[in-house]
Amino acid sequence: MMKVYKYPDKGNWEEIMQRPASDYSSLEKSVKKILQKVKDKGDKAIRKFSKEFDGASLKRIQVSEKEINTAASLLPEELKQAIQQAKKNIEQFHQSQKEEVKKVETMPGVLCWREAVGIEKVGLYIPGGSAPLFSTVLMLAVPAQIAGCKEIILSTPPAKDGSINPAILFAAQLCGITKIFKAGGVQAIAAMAYGTETIPKVFKIFGPGNQYVTLAKQIIQQQGVAIDMPAGPSEVLVIADETAVPEFVAADLLSQAEHGPDSQVILLTSSAGIAENVATAINEQLKELPRKSIAEKALHNSKIVIVKNIAIAIELSNCYAPEHLILSCADAEQVAQKVTTAGSVFIGNYSPESAGDYASGTNHTLPTNGYAAMYSGVSLDSFVKKITYQKLTKEGLQNIAPAVMAMAGAEGLDAHKRAVVIRLKK
Repeated sequence: MMKVYKYPDKGNWEEIMQRPASDYSSLEKSVKKILQKVKDKGDKAIRKFSKEFDGASLKRIQVSEKEINTAASLLPEELKQAIQQAKKNIEQFHQSQKEEVKKVETMPGVLCWREAVGIEKVGLYIPGGSAPLFSTVLMLAVPAQIAGCKEIILSTPPAKDGSINPAILFAAQLCGITKIFKAGGVQAIAAMAYGTETIPKVFKIFGPGNQYVTLAKQIIQQQGVAIDMPAGPSEVLVIADETAVPEFVAADLLSQAEHGPDSQVILLTSSAGIAENVATAINEQLKELPRKSIAEKALHNSKIVIVKNIAIAIELSNCYAPEHLILSCADAEQVAQKVTTAGSVFIGNYSPESAGDYASGTNHTLPTNGYAAMYSGVSLDSFVKKITYQKLTKEGLQNIAPAVMAMAGAEGLDAHKRAVVIRLKK
């Protein structure tokens, strides 16, 4: 089912590692139309599109306090404890990302420093549909709270009866999010970008979504609303040698393949035997998956590449820039030091990608589609602005004045030079 390539030439790497093409041009017209309707009609458009796309007739767009408080009673205790444990780990990891303010005296009397300030208004988009991602609530709401964002709103698609998945509501309440809205897809992105009578406008929008949501985020970014990152279908790349456990590798590949038919999974291995055994294990495990048909479609986009050694596998992986990278090989920690492009790295046979997806503490909102070459995943930094400060004493200004005046004069910016000269004369 997965295509197999043996010892390909470097010149063919790009072609072999191509991702499924995402052609947004056919969607652009309809996405822009929805964005404009919400901008013009507000809540009325949200209700219209909720009926059209989600089959839900909404009386209230905002989730009531009663709905939020009832959510906990609808969940099994085991799941609630799991969510609480995950939140604790995510909190601990993101709390550690807080930076101490360092004041640097660049020359006598010239003091410079930088402070992180939470982005005032942020919007979190949580997909519903076939897999309501309550785990994403934790991944976005926890760092938003730690960063000190003053207004955090959450939008998620309603079910046909107008309800929201109780696990999403429970996770949101656990993170202190009380402004939750019943809006999905493009209309949710539009509402948070432009504001409606009920849904407040925000400065930055976070969260994954389908190709419509991805395109909507890219369009509103051009209009002055920030987004977390460009994101496409989910992907995983596994590097394995003869020390890997084929059943583990197969399970990791399938855990990503079940995300969606446009997901991509890749195995790079230095062992032909492992390649064969993983392919067999995939076929066996696939039979038992409830989302088998989705995973099968994703496997058609997927590849097994046999290479001469792990050094070549790392080089090929760095060219691909995977969202998730699993190292199932000997000396995995040393191999990890050679990784230059990846959203998140999982080291060794006992580090499944699903640990990071849910509860280890790292963030699962990661760059896909090759963007790991230049983007980081969501972290505490994603929710803050870094503001620089400087304070000069009289002595400091006298010390730095010759350099400033010479440079301003050379650039022909006389008023800049004068701002220093006028102070020196005093």
